[in-house]
Amino acid sequence: MPGLRNYILVTLAYWAFTLTDGALRMLVLLHFHRLGYTPVELATLFLLYELFGVVTNLVGGWIAANLGLRATLLAGLALQIVALAVLALLDPAWTKAASVAFVMAAQALSGIAKDLTKMSAKSAIKVLVPADAHSALFRWVAVLTGSKNALKGAGFFLGSALLVALGFEGALLVMAAGLLVALVAMTALLPRAMGKARSKKKFSALLSRSRAINALSGARLFLFGARDLWFVVGVPVFLSTQLSWGFTAVGAFLAAWVIGYGAVQSLAPAVIGRFTGGRAPGRRAAQTLALVLAAVMAAIAASLAAGLDARWVVLGGLAAFGVVFAINSSVHSYLILAYADADDVAVDVGFYYMANAGGRLVGTLLSGLTYQLGGLAACLWTSAGFALATFALSLALPPAPGAAPLLASVKVEGGD
Repeated sequence: MPGLRNYILVTLAYWAFTLTDGALRMLVLLHFHRLGYTPVELATLFLLYELFGVVTNLVGGWIAANLGLRATLLAGLALQIVALAVLALLDPAWTKAASVAFVMAAQALSGIAKDLTKMSAKSAIKVLVPADAHSALFRWVAVLTGSKNALKGAGFFLGSALLVALGFEGALLVMAAGLLVALVAMTALLPRAMGKARSKKKFSALLSRSRAINALSGARLFLFGARDLWFVVGVPVFLSTQLSWGFTAVGAFLAAWVIGYGAVQSLAPAVIGRFTGGRAPGRRAAQTLALVLAAVMAAIAASLAAGLDARWVVLGGLAAFGVVFAINSSVHSYLILAYADADDVAVDVGFYYMANAGGRLVGTLLSGLTYQLGGLAACLWTSAGFALATFALSLALPPAPGAAPLLASVKVEGGD
């Protein structure tokens, strides 16, 4: 089966990239924390990484539609190799300002690489799965997305281990060499025409005119903003300062959380299938899950305000949030491919992940700001507001092809 073979190849390429992406984030955090950088300064190092993701997803979809998904996937791998090699040139003798500027520039390259690779891998599934195989599409997307997040968590551990064993420069060079092997293999094995549109796409096609794509992209922006609003700065700083955890313990916990989150994403088809009779989810699943997510955030914030033990409130809240968020994200990841036209899939997916990157950027900025102004409680209430905005935008979603109502039994035949 050529489709299955190519799906496996794309997944392997995405896994290789994801390991280095997670490891790089932990390398940068641990290395610069050791050098005395504050949490806000650490967050600053990743701003261009997120900002360039917005631009990359918008333009990358258009490039992929015209040149093919193979070209953008390979470009993402190549740019990550360059970013890792460039970071290895960082000179400890430089001033803090020069070091920050240099790392931000290298992280910008890595951000471009990450979103080129992700957009290409997600889009490829649409062209590799038969057009009417909606349940199979949901399963393939869930496996790719869930395994990616689990491997990103494993990358956190990998980055920590490489930093201890090889130092900052050595760890970067080893990762670059490993990714180079993946790049050479994918260049030889992936079909050249994979994901290339049948006709050239005009640059004006970048901004989606589809109601479904626009509404889902807006919902995605607020969904990922809700996550990063408290997860990027608020949770790590809270665990470190309020619960007196060491930085290594914080990193290990966040890695375990991301791995668990990825595992839940992989299981999302089985969980959702219990409510849809085994059929693919639709708009009602997205709406219900967004509302539940807002309730979870509000409950965590209210529990802290009531004076309950912050340790168990935050850790238990993170677990509940992770489960609901992971399933919600999986539903979104399926819906974008269900709504996208096969010939325009790269453009539609690029537009959608531009909104995803925008949500991460806004969430990262607001995480530091709201924590500084009002502590973790302010992050949580703002996150709950973002989840409600996700719900509101999800109300504008049209029925999805082949979807079942959220609370359908196996006998239900109507669409979403």
